[in-house]
Amino acid sequence: MRSVESFASFFLYNGRVDFRKWIDGLSAIVQFELLQRIEEESLYVFVSRCRRKIKIIYWDKTGYAVWYKRLEKEKFPRISSSQDSLTLRMQDLKFFLDGGDFTKIKTHKKVQILQNN
Repeated sequence: MRSVESFASFFLYNGRVDFRKWIDGLSAIVQFELLQRIEEESLYVFVSRCRRKIKIIYWDKTGYAVWYKRLEKEKFPRISSSQDSLTLRMQDLKFFLDGGDFTKIKTHKKVQILQNN
């Protein structure tokens, strides 16, 4: 199993998913709804309607692989967005998997340092 750090891009599918779907159904969503090719460097995250389960699909050089997680008491946050898919940073994905809403994270603004010559 690969670590999250070994992937270059992360996508959170924001539509409804029938969680009876497995590899073929989830890869079809990626290809035909998101209009993307599953590549080795990308993870695709799907959340169940009840927000207690997630499936993550990726290509692992010889075939598809799926990670599955079910929460016993908590729920994954609902991400409000009109987009079908959200591109995540690695820290966003980790925060989401820990139960955080990455859309509400506010970071410090970058400051440009002016140099006098």
